[in-house]
Amino acid sequence: MKFLHTSDWHLGRQFHNVSLLSDQQAVLEQIISYVIANPVDALVVAGDIYDRSVPPTTAIELLDQFIARVCGELKLPVIMIPGNHDGAQRLGFAAKQMKSSGLHIIANFDDMQTPVVIESDVGPVAFYGMPYNDPELVRHYTQQPAKDHDQAHQLLVDLICQQFQPQQKNVLLSHCFVDGAIESESERPLSIGGSDRVSHEHFMKFDYVALGHLHQPQKKGEEYIRYSGSLMKYSFSEQHQAKGMTLVELGENGFVSATHIPLTAPHQMRIIEGELLDLIEQGKTDPNSHDYILARLTDKHAILDPMEKLRKVYPNVLHLEKPGMLIGVDQQMGKARLARGELDMFKDFFLEAKQEALTTDQESAISDIITQLTRQQEA
Repeated sequence: MKFLHTSDWHLGRQFHNVSLLSDQQAVLEQIISYVIANPVDALVVAGDIYDRSVPPTTAIELLDQFIARVCGELKLPVIMIPGNHDGAQRLGFAAKQMKSSGLHIIANFDDMQTPVVIESDVGPVAFYGMPYNDPELVRHYTQQPAKDHDQAHQLLVDLICQQFQPQQKNVLLSHCFVDGAIESESERPLSIGGSDRVSHEHFMKFDYVALGHLHQPQKKGEEYIRYSGSLMKYSFSEQHQAKGMTLVELGENGFVSATHIPLTAPHQMRIIEGELLDLIEQGKTDPNSHDYILARLTDKHAILDPMEKLRKVYPNVLHLEKPGMLIGVDQQMGKARLARGELDMFKDFFLEAKQEALTTDQESAISDIITQLTRQQEA
């Protein structure tokens, strides 16, 4: 029995006001191509299908096209749960009617206790979906105390385990933060103060646990308790992460293997660093100059319109940092200090703008103005 585990699609996401929808479409096409070339028994999506609870129309259309091809044309069952970015009720609209088409959306606690059972060469495999939840919702549903996410997950897992049937393999989809796992900058915190952490020990009765929420592919506690990672890179902190999906194989005795299947977006998230002129020369021959770029300039002098200059060779520079302009942090005031004085900075700016240096008289006049302004601020 083989199935694909993926999560955190975040369809409709924008990054520095740039829509990532075309990149997401390209990656979803790679999933379809893989399924055509390598038939599997199911595709599971462990939450955060959309980037927000009320997704843009274009994101809904993209998901609709994907499901039409996978469930409609390829006849591959798709099982998904809402994550913390999704609106569970909206995502689960008409879920009961869509089951017959092969789309299984497990969006509430009642449906969570009725598995999607898929017959396979190793016997029936039961897929249980645990929608993203918070302790308050679990307390209300179970009428039992749950002070944090860990206790809430324990209660829900206990409910699911009561439904286990002999001879069935059991797979769980869950969207949560397993304690000790590695997080990224692009993930929205589930709570503050560490109360969102969940122990992996709750999941050990399952044959495989398909986790969502954390964007880096990783396992936690056991080989069969895994995050597939996000569909693509969603922050510059993820530039070195290998994005993809997980091919899971179950055998007669349960878990056999989990294999990372790479997925590559048309635009990667990259950080480049150096002096402006060096980066411009580098960009002229960079084969991936169309990537989404964060540029860190190490120049210590003022530069006029560095973003415009960089975009001539790196058209998708989305963010600019200038660490070279700072020499440290004032520990008492908590403020970064400029590496050069105000007069030197103005001289840099004037030279950049006018292509000629300040005359002696001009420099003297500017120096007097800066001195007067400094005295006024200190008064």
